[in-house]
Amino acid sequence: MRLRTENLQMVAKLAVVALGMFAFGYALIPLYRAICEATGINILSLSERQVPGNGAAGAAARSVARNTQVDRSRVITVEFDANSRGPWQFKPAERSIQVHPGELATVMYEFQNVQDRRMAAQAIPSYAPRQAAPHFNKLECFCFTQYTLDPGERKQWPVAFIIDPRIPKDVTTITLSYTFFEVGGKTPAAPLAHAAPVARPGADA
Repeated sequence: MRLRTENLQMVAKLAVVALGMFAFGYALIPLYRAICEATGINILSLSERQVPGNGAAGAAARSVARNTQVDRSRVITVEFDANSRGPWQFKPAERSIQVHPGELATVMYEFQNVQDRRMAAQAIPSYAPRQAAPHFNKLECFCFTQYTLDPGERKQWPVAFIIDPRIPKDVTTITLSYTFFEVGGKTPAAPLAHAAPVARPGADA
C-alpha cells in the first residue's frame, strides 16, 4: 500500500513537471518578442517579413538576421545605378531607399532584351565609397548567376542585402552600381559609382 502511494505521488510530481515545461514552452514566443523589442535584436522580425527565396539565399538571410542587431539610431541612403553594355534596357525599380544598418532590405532590377536574338548576359557590381563594400552583404543577387534571355524577354530580379552595423560612422550614403554585359563579349571594367561626398567633422561649412 505504501509503495502504491509513493508511485502515485511520483506520477503526480511528473505530471506537474510536464505541465510546467509545456507552459514554459508556450510562453517562449511572447518572451522572445519582448526581449527583441527591449534590446533591438532582430530575431523574430525577419520571419514575419518576406524572406527572399526558400533555398540557400533564404537560409543565409535567416542566419545573418540571427546574428545582426539593427541600429535604429542611424539611417543610410542606398542609391541604385544601372549601366548597359549592349542594346538592352536595364534599370532599378527604385533609385534610392533608406535603411538602418542591420536591417534586411530588397530592391528590384528590371531588364529587357530588346534584340531580335537570344543572348546570355551577367551583371557585375561596384560600390561607392569603397570602404562600404566589405560591409554590404548581399543575400540574394542576380549578379551571382548568368542568364539567357529570348528576344523581347523581360525579367525582374531582386537584390536582398543587409548593411553591417560596423560600417564606419561617416558613411551615410552608399551607391550600388551594376553593369550588365553580354557573356562572350569583352567584359567591361566595373563602373566608378559616384556617391554624395561624406561630411567630415571639423570641415568648413
